[in-house]
Amino acid sequence: MSEPVTAFSMFSEFDIALFRSGKHYKLYEKLGSRTVEVDGEHGVYFAVWAPNANYVSVIGDFNGWNSAEHPLMVRWDESGIWEGFIPNLSNGTHYKYHIGTATGEKLEKADPFAIRTELPPRTASIVDTTWYMWEDQDWMDRRYDKNALDKPFSVYEMHIGSWMRDPADPERFLNYREVAERLVPYLQEMNFTHVEFMPIMEHPYYPSWGYQITGYFACSSRYGSPQDFMYLIEALHQAEIGVILDWVPSHFPGDAHGLYRFDGSHLFEHEDPRKGYHPDWKSYIFNYGRNEVRSFLISNALFWLDRYHVDGLRVDAVASMLYLDYSRNHGEWEPNVFGGNENLDAVQFLKEFNEAVYTNFPSVQTIAEESTSWPGVSRPTYQGGLGFGMKWMMGWMHDTLAYFKEDPINRKYAHDNMTFGTVYGFHENFMLPFSHDEVVYGKHSMHYKMPGDDWQRIANLRALYAYMFTFLGTKLLFMGSEFGQTAEWNVDQSLDWHLLDYEPHQGIKKLVSDLNRLYRNEPALYEKAFSPEGFQWIEMGAREEGVFAFLRKGHDAANDLMVVLNLTPVVRRNFRVGVPFLGEWESIFNSDDPIYHGSGISQSIVNAEPTYWMHCDQSISIDLPPLAGLVWKRKSKVK
Repeated sequence: MSEPVTAFSMFSEFDIALFRSGKHYKLYEKLGSRTVEVDGEHGVYFAVWAPNANYVSVIGDFNGWNSAEHPLMVRWDESGIWEGFIPNLSNGTHYKYHIGTATGEKLEKADPFAIRTELPPRTASIVDTTWYMWEDQDWMDRRYDKNALDKPFSVYEMHIGSWMRDPADPERFLNYREVAERLVPYLQEMNFTHVEFMPIMEHPYYPSWGYQITGYFACSSRYGSPQDFMYLIEALHQAEIGVILDWVPSHFPGDAHGLYRFDGSHLFEHEDPRKGYHPDWKSYIFNYGRNEVRSFLISNALFWLDRYHVDGLRVDAVASMLYLDYSRNHGEWEPNVFGGNENLDAVQFLKEFNEAVYTNFPSVQTIAEESTSWPGVSRPTYQGGLGFGMKWMMGWMHDTLAYFKEDPINRKYAHDNMTFGTVYGFHENFMLPFSHDEVVYGKHSMHYKMPGDDWQRIANLRALYAYMFTFLGTKLLFMGSEFGQTAEWNVDQSLDWHLLDYEPHQGIKKLVSDLNRLYRNEPALYEKAFSPEGFQWIEMGAREEGVFAFLRKGHDAANDLMVVLNLTPVVRRNFRVGVPFLGEWESIFNSDDPIYHGSGISQSIVNAEPTYWMHCDQSISIDLPPLAGLVWKRKSKVK
């Protein structure tokens, strides 16, 4: 027979007060399981929040999953926390909580704070530690500068399980350490500044891509241990690459072992399905008005920043949190106390989340996937905003892809799609996203969104990326798009790396690498990325010609860049473009360059003439390659 449970607590009265008020942001130091020593005995302390349970015990491989052998004790302070110490247990112990509900149900639940789980489809929690001998202090000391809003921020979004599989066994996932061996040199070659991992928190259903989470504090055991994942993050940091995690506080699935009806009641979710059930995703919405739930979620955010040295959190589906009527018909939602459709509890939660993150980790960034015109998403809370560092520019993404999908002969009718973004582009700190959502479910790969024959598709894609990397804001590109993956993303298999045997795909890969280098090396592209002072249209009315020209500006006018796009398959010789300065202008990037599998129409240096053009006192005459983006920089000043 196993040792009996001993009364023991890691909670102070202050901890309980913070928890019950929704202000305990380090619950991962208290709830869950951890190895401790009590009165000279080594064992494991368990603590779980189940306020409406009649009985809670720990079941596991150490007691034959016997629900009667190791009951926990409920605290006297009405916090709803059950806890206890079981001697002679250690890391590696498999367990769950057996919960007897007020209605007589017997539930078996995984630990909401478990930091490791069994390999799905098995669902037990595993006692483990997040101890790791980190060797990334140099990065941590300098990441405030690397993550700053006036520095280059180019993100490679990826799904670990389908980025690359074992070449010898395509069914086998690479583990976190194997991913590190391949990913780090690849991102260095591609010159991305950051990588964003789609949700790596434990999720039982692999095709959910990680967005249906049951283990919020556990990195997926499909790819290894917590320390294996830390090794991957450390390797990225040592290579000067920041790490962003996709975080999902918007909903959770109804799996029997998960958060849903955790103690027999609607503990984490709303009881009213008009507030607590998400019709699109068949999942459950957190009750942001419940103090303990806010503590759980904010603690989870800080856990990844603290224990895993993560550099940012991209928050999924923010719009679904903000609006009570999101994806609901009339009569399927309940207005707030003022009669509006805003979820006031969610608004307050998001503000508290961002305040907690930036207070405790001022050198990180939070990024909102928010698809509406909600004001101030990326403005500080003291200015009435939600407090995010950046927001995905979903409108720009939709407008841009709508333009590029058109046959060039019809693009003049969609011309305004390319210019409308600057009407609202400085209301937020925008990130330009070409994400996973755009290459699935019949939307086609980025390659096959483009019109024309094979050469034109590739040329269009090169021009699109040239536009993206030289436009306002920061950048995000989904894996495979950087080399022109032709098939839609399939979570069940590796990317089609064999495409890199072909010159057109080699050209796109080289182009993205060079665009990232250009973005990182040219201050005009990032110093004023969110300010109207950093952008100026020069030509936005050449509808018939399909030509656009704009200036990008930094702190020093000597570094200003002129970007010219010709988005038709017609070569335009001697096209005149206004420039702000006389002197020599040098072509520093041309997406039509032969090294990118382009046609090679180019000029190296042109002299600005004192000819008034496009509201500029001087201008240059240049040849515009077909379906291409050019970047020009002043080479010398007139003496």
